[in-house]
Amino acid sequence: MSSSPVQDPSGLVYLADGSPAYAGRHVHESGYPVHSHGFLEIAVVVAGSGVHHCVTGRQRLSAGDVLVLRPGVWHGYEDCEDLALFNCCLSAGLLHRELLWMLSDPVLGHLLWAGPSSVGRRGILTARLEAGDLAEAVEHLSAVDRLKGLSLVRHRSDLVGRMTLFLGLLARTVTEAAEPGAAGPKLIHPVILRAMRMFDERLAHPWTLAELAAELHLVPGSLVRLFTTSVGLPPIAYLSQRRAEVAATLLQRDDRPIARIGELVGWPDPNYFARRFRAHLGMNASTYRRLFRH
Repeated sequence: MSSSPVQDPSGLVYLADGSPAYAGRHVHESGYPVHSHGFLEIAVVVAGSGVHHCVTGRQRLSAGDVLVLRPGVWHGYEDCEDLALFNCCLSAGLLHRELLWMLSDPVLGHLLWAGPSSVGRRGILTARLEAGDLAEAVEHLSAVDRLKGLSLVRHRSDLVGRMTLFLGLLARTVTEAAEPGAAGPKLIHPVILRAMRMFDERLAHPWTLAELAAELHLVPGSLVRLFTTSVGLPPIAYLSQRRAEVAATLLQRDDRPIARIGELVGWPDPNYFARRFRAHLGMNASTYRRLFRH
């Protein structure tokens, strides 16, 4: 792995050398401009203070705060006073290969997929680590940081193992922090896992609830209840969020016209694509491309 795989050209942060994951400590003395990224990012605040700015608003940060951001989400930091972060970056390849089993785990699946996708969160999940858990999280992330100068071929299992320990710690914290009496993360039903994979495999298909239910051998009402219980959103709302997420990633690095990208993710009507993208990302597609294209 390269000694510094993360690059930041004009608003798009990306893993330049194809690394499956990265962890590193960064300090923002006063702020960091709005940016986006093509990977899942987890930011752990270890010292200092600042304000996190994203599509859902602004949040004051201090040591122990954690941000989980799905690919394509834009964000930045303001009014920082030596805000020290441990940034953890998970590539799409790692999520869809070695870590794919986490989707079916109720706690890890909630942390990485269902939680950020829930109603109102728009791809962002927040959490807080107490001092002991924060120290343990930093220990795991520091171990990942030390691996970046070593051979990926020889140390991939160490990288995945440390990331798994860190994600397990964070996922348990999110679960334990749920309000008393609130339903915690649930095991995602195999039928819902199948539906989610069908969406990803045929994102451009003009899915309807009736067709999806028929393919899964369920009545529409049962499918909506089961999907919402497992993921936090009804199936078509989840599909819309996935389309916006994939469209954002394409806008970052694909030269094709915006209308064509809309077609590729299943929104062939440019006006409808514009409305849905803005609803999810908080800005129109042309502005997003101008700000974050690499």
